[in-house]
Amino acid sequence: MGRAGRGWLAGCVAAVFVVAGCTGGQADEDGQAGDAPGVIVPGGPGERATVLPADQAGGAATKPNAADVRYMSMMIPHHHQAIEMTDLVDDRAADEQVRALAGRIAVAQDAEIVTMRQWLDRHGHGGHEDAHGLMPGMATPREMAALKAASGPEFDRLFLRLMIAHHEGALTMAADQQANGIEPRALEMAQDVLSSQAAEIDRMRALLDGSR
Repeated sequence: MGRAGRGWLAGCVAAVFVVAGCTGGQADEDGQAGDAPGVIVPGGPGERATVLPADQAGGAATKPNAADVRYMSMMIPHHHQAIEMTDLVDDRAADEQVRALAGRIAVAQDAEIVTMRQWLDRHGHGGHEDAHGLMPGMATPREMAALKAASGPEFDRLFLRLMIAHHEGALTMAADQQANGIEPRALEMAQDVLSSQAAEIDRMRALLDGSR
């Protein structure tokens, strides 16, 4: 992540905080608080922050930018291909460790697809999913055909190689989201991908080395 991306992410972690005395805050005669304190809402990268009343800040603080929408909409079909690959495992894999890993990948990515679709619907971008050709790490039609034709140890090795490449593509997309996105939930999901799929890549490389 570049210096600008790290600086922006640090600002998002600070997120939204109350500025004491921004708009008063003195108690009235009945002991009730006066005007609510202002809230600083970070702008986009390179933009100045703004101060809004607390009751208006929530929506503005979580409004996604184009990078957030792009990440969520592209990751859905990316995850779909991973699930398509894991669906082949039961009938073709020889290694029980490959079967177990594929099962975990399928469960995790299916749940993430549901969450991403809900996010897109909530922010008014439902049904917006980009084509496979725009995403890194996607297996080609020829590679998918070879995977479907393989079985036993040959399938295991090809599955691991293709899934490693697929996960590496997801890491590229998640790193881009961390550098350019602003919406907290989208940033959180990208961080989850960076952590979980990096660990799975290490596991798959170990399995691939053991199968040679």
